[in-house]
Amino acid sequence: MYVFYGWEGATLQNANGLTPRDVYDLLKGVWCAETCAPRMRRLWTPENPTLGQCSITAFLVQDLFGGSVYGVPLGDGNFHCFNDVGGCVFDLTSEQFGDEVLCYDHCPEQRREDHFAKEEKYQRYLLLKQRFLEACGAER
Repeated sequence: MYVFYGWEGATLQNANGLTPRDVYDLLKGVWCAETCAPRMRRLWTPENPTLGQCSITAFLVQDLFGGSVYGVPLGDGNFHCFNDVGGCVFDLTSEQFGDEVLCYDHCPEQRREDHFAKEEKYQRYLLLKQRFLEACGAER
């Protein structure tokens, strides 16, 4: 059983036959402290692997499935990123919030150009993507 937001409907497949659930399963072995947002890194643990991984994960998912990335506004001025692929809304990193319920309605679209203007975030995305592709290769 999955616990990420939208897991029940996350059955669409990409060109390689992967579903968001498959991607989540692979990412569980890929997310690490190095891919976590620096401001949250000291709190990252293998027990909470999605912490600080939202934007780079959402843009990786966009690479795999297309669709759009949106952001839930957070109280600190940041956004928590999630995916909408043809009306299938899911958030592979939602479990970092525990029991807190996020509102995924009417959220602003997020642009990778804005997020990746921060070089450290772009480098974390590249590391996540590289490790994900290696994990995909190991599965074959």
